[in-house]
Amino acid sequence: QVQLVESGGGSVQAGGSLRLSCAESSVTDSSKCMAWFRQAPGKGREGVAVISTGDSSTFYADSVKGRFTISQDNAKNTIYLQMTSLKPEDTAMYYCTAGDLGGYCTVALDEQGYYAMDYWGKGTLVTISA
Repeated sequence: QVQLVESGGGSVQAGGSLRLSCAESSVTDSSKCMAWFRQAPGKGREGVAVISTGDSSTFYADSVKGRFTISQDNAKNTIYLQMTSLKPEDTAMYYCTAGDLGGYCTVALDEQGYYAMDYWGKGTLVTISA
């Protein structure tokens, strides 16, 4: 059973930075894609960044491109999301996810990409004040 545990959330002012971490346990070879999703109050789940665990290719939603960076440390079984130039609209619960997606990791960024993810952490809250 895959377990994902997020950490690093918190409250910062607009323009600030945060780094989220996701510790994986029992990750299987079938989890070819690791992604960060977020859900703001009253809104649906949005895929913001995904990384291919095989070749470390990364993909981003337009809303975060140039500001967020997803990375992996295989030795530590950890996925990171470095967030810079944060905006109030980045306020949300952030979730770490894992899935196979047939190797097509960009599916995670589709409008209903969350259906494709097999495993979810419990989330970490990010609050950005103006």
